[in-house]
Amino acid sequence: MLAGLIAPVRFVLFDFDGPICHLFAGQPAKRVAQDMVKWLERRGLGDLLTDTERAEPDPYTVLRAVDRRSPGSDLIDELEQWLTRKELDAVRTAFPTAHVDPLIRTWTAVGARLAVTTNNAPGPVERYLATRGLQECFARHIYGRTRDLGLLKPDPHCLNRALRALGADPQRTLMIGDTPSDCEAARRAGVGFLGYARDDHKAEVLRKAGAKHLVGSLEPVRRAVHKAGINKAR
Repeated sequence: MLAGLIAPVRFVLFDFDGPICHLFAGQPAKRVAQDMVKWLERRGLGDLLTDTERAEPDPYTVLRAVDRRSPGSDLIDELEQWLTRKELDAVRTAFPTAHVDPLIRTWTAVGARLAVTTNNAPGPVERYLATRGLQECFARHIYGRTRDLGLLKPDPHCLNRALRALGADPQRTLMIGDTPSDCEAARRAGVGFLGYARDDHKAEVLRKAGAKHLVGSLEPVRRAVHKAGINKAR
């Protein structure tokens, strides 16, 4: 199954936090989301969030919720900049997802073209890739959060930007992501999707979102890419 999915791929779109690294390894994303809620409360704006949103462990869900109620405002600009600073700080303690560095290098070596398509700000992604010596593998194809927060995934905006810049055929493109929003964005962009699920809970969430192909480790993906590259060279 995995070999058949990998063999035709010539373009790969990686989500960042999850498939490439654990960005908030030193400070869990849940804590960052809680800090965002406290940031709003200190400004008397806690009522911008519902009780469910206030308990949400994902800072990007909180960011989207505020943007829906205060789009284009100075408030949302300030909150987005605050989150970007948190992401930049998190790079110092981020650690790589197991097997992803050799996977990226192998895919590059067999001639695939790679991009990052993420809800993170581009700056932290660039900084992290530089720390791993991986920036050349992506040739600066990093498509992240813009000022228009309505274009965050599951909107396929960042994927479509990457497809255009790479001159990619969607039928020969694969996205690797770990959230339902990644899966939905890939579907809407017309590209294949491989779900990365570190545990059974994440796997079940991705299955419910419609993901047909899942892996719990990127090592079998690296092996499949290596094998496909050897077969192509013959």
